[in-house]
Amino acid sequence: MTTTSETPVLDTLAAMTVDSIERCGLPTDILILTRIAALAASDAPPISYLAHIDPALRSGLTSEQLQDVLVAIAPIVGTARVMTAAGNIAEALGVAIAVADAEIESEG
Repeated sequence: MTTTSETPVLDTLAAMTVDSIERCGLPTDILILTRIAALAASDAPPISYLAHIDPALRSGLTSEQLQDVLVAIAPIVGTARVMTAAGNIAEALGVAIAVADAEIESEG
């Protein structure tokens, strides 16, 4: 494999995400909620949720809406997946807050 990038996997994931967004006709908030539901259904790790925090905030989503998605999918994906997703979302939010705090500290 030849690549000029130091992060070929992340670059590929970013390109796939951009392509998906460009081809999707859903409003941004619905797109993000759909992705959160898919992450929960696939038992994704916290880092996967972390990639969706900024877009969720930018689209105006609330924590109540994220909770509503987990409530809506609970009968389909099951209690264990929903509880894991809730914990993973909380962990991802904690990481995002820590990164933001570090950036503010380094600027000041």
